[in-house]
Amino acid sequence: MDWITGIQRALDYTEAHLTEAIDYEQAAKQACSSAFHFQRMFGMLCGFTLGDYIRMRRLTLAACALQQTDEKVIDIAMKYGYDTPESFSRAFARFHGISPTDARRGGTVKSFSRLSVKLILTGGNTMDYRIVAKDAFPVICRKKQVFKPQGDMATADISAFWNECGRNGTIEAICKYADFHLIDGLMGICFSGEMDDSAFPYGIGAPYNGAEVKDEGLEVIEIPAHTYAVFTCKGKMPDAFQKTYQQICTEFFPQSNYEYGSGVELEVYPSADVQNPDYTCEIWIAVKEKP
Repeated sequence: MDWITGIQRALDYTEAHLTEAIDYEQAAKQACSSAFHFQRMFGMLCGFTLGDYIRMRRLTLAACALQQTDEKVIDIAMKYGYDTPESFSRAFARFHGISPTDARRGGTVKSFSRLSVKLILTGGNTMDYRIVAKDAFPVICRKKQVFKPQGDMATADISAFWNECGRNGTIEAICKYADFHLIDGLMGICFSGEMDDSAFPYGIGAPYNGAEVKDEGLEVIEIPAHTYAVFTCKGKMPDAFQKTYQQICTEFFPQSNYEYGSGVELEVYPSADVQNPDYTCEIWIAVKEKP
């Protein structure tokens, strides 16, 4: 299945289940992807989250039901995922600017159209990347649950976590146990295979040198063997990271012989000089060959 067909199938699945509890894993499977990677890719391509898309489509259809049918407000609210008329009314008013009652009386409402995938000519850009087959290796890191990916890759949670670890000595402690010969830099580790409905573990760490760990809050975790597509990211952060990741989603995967693997993504930062316009870091994404 090609990339465009997969994305369209995921959108079609979502539209077909707007009156049900949508299974994000099943939606992602339509695009031959994990829920983590599909939601991250969706946010990068659209500028809003899959959850936001579902909410706006449901509220659009709810307005149509109010204006075109005699269904009760409570029934429409339940149909489109709201437990009470009050929660439905609040969400409806935020989106449409009027109450459900006013909409039923003929008030002006908004319409958010369904997405569809069209083939357009883009690209013409160069991307620096390499394919690396890497055996399993241990990392020492501190982990934190962060909200699942949105349109903005540098989420507030992750940025705040880096700042906290810099202030409280965690990064300095990690460096005592680091083997930078294995991977040259501190790592941001997205444990995407462990994502639940609302969050996933994110770690700040480094390849582990085997020394006895005496600092609290640090743990040693083995990263399984993977084949990675490794992309060079150049420029001031986080803008350069966002631009590179968007190219990965819209140019590399549609045209390459690889698709997302599973498990982890690594961000490799060789220094803390992230505001330098000439800064260079790497994005490591586990991949597998397309069937």
